Amino acid sequence: MTFMRDTLQRLAPGTQLRDGLERIKRGHTGALIVLGDGPEVADVCDGGIEFDVPFTPTLLRELSKMDGAVILSDDATRITRANMQLVPSPSFPTTETGTRHRTAERTALHTGVPVVSVSASMNIVTVYADGKRHVIEEPVVLMTRARQAIATVEQYRSRVDKANQRLSVAEMNRYATVEDVLHLLQRQLLLHRAARDVDDQILELGADARQLRLQLSELRGSIYHDIAMLVCDYVVADGAPSNSLIDDTLDRLSLLPDPELLNTSALASALGLPATEENLMEDVTPRGYRALTRIPRVQKFLIDHIVAEFGDLDAIRAADPEQLATAENVSPLWARHIVEGLRRLG
Repeated sequence: MTFMRDTLQRLAPGTQLRDGLERIKRGHTGALIVLGDGPEVADVCDGGIEFDVPFTPTLLRELSKMDGAVILSDDATRITRANMQLVPSPSFPTTETGTRHRTAERTALHTGVPVVSVSASMNIVTVYADGKRHVIEEPVVLMTRARQAIATVEQYRSRVDKANQRLSVAEMNRYATVEDVLHLLQRQLLLHRAARDVDDQILELGADARQLRLQLSELRGSIYHDIAMLVCDYVVADGAPSNSLIDDTLDRLSLLPDPELLNTSALASALGLPATEENLMEDVTPRGYRALTRIPRVQKFLIDHIVAEFGDLDAIRAADPEQLATAENVSPLWARHIVEGLRRLG
């Protein structure tokens, strides 16, 4: 979790900090709050009052009525200073125009500690952390946007399921093509990224997003694992692909810009598959990872040994239990279980 995401989680609805911020907004007094009290913060503090009292939303509201900043402990469970003048170095750049916001941004850059600024005139809460600026929106706005995003994830989930069924049937009937593989991979990546975007919105909604969180979990399913198994099946390699090759391929796919997800050549290149339009209809044979993971209780290390022994799904399906049991760590009981599972799939 990034520093900014961690900070937003601490300020989400349902937390005491958020309660305090809402009280300040309703009072239209504004505030400057530093979420940490290490030596780096002490170096930019001048004047004010030093004490050490438990944090409460009402106390934060009252102390914010003074002009200076309120300093919280690193875990935000205690208020340690109030009415502090912050004097960060002016050498740190800022794009803000208001005094409070300029001070907040420079203090965050100077100390590396998150700083929250509440505008008295605009009634807007702005967080500065990790060199970034983030405006906290109203929960009703975030909820509307999150629900729209969930609807998009639902559409991607439907497309993934259809593409997955299409490829699975093609694999079992030995007519899978490069196009079928890339078609599924594209939709899996779109689903994965759309779900990740909703994660950020759910994070900001905090306790208000319980139902959305459950819904997203169901829609996402095991998408990252599914992408990894597709890569295991089709990344170009001699024999079973190594873990480092799989990780490198997944990293390359994760770094593709969003527009490139619609570019079949970019996806094919990441897998080492033919990247030209005329090669899309070339036949491909899976190693068997996706099929074998659909059999209950079959772990990847076992699949690795089976693929290393037999090479691809066609050879694995053609093997009888006795032949399958020749693979390393595959007992006769496991062999029968796998043969029966493949028979049900096919």
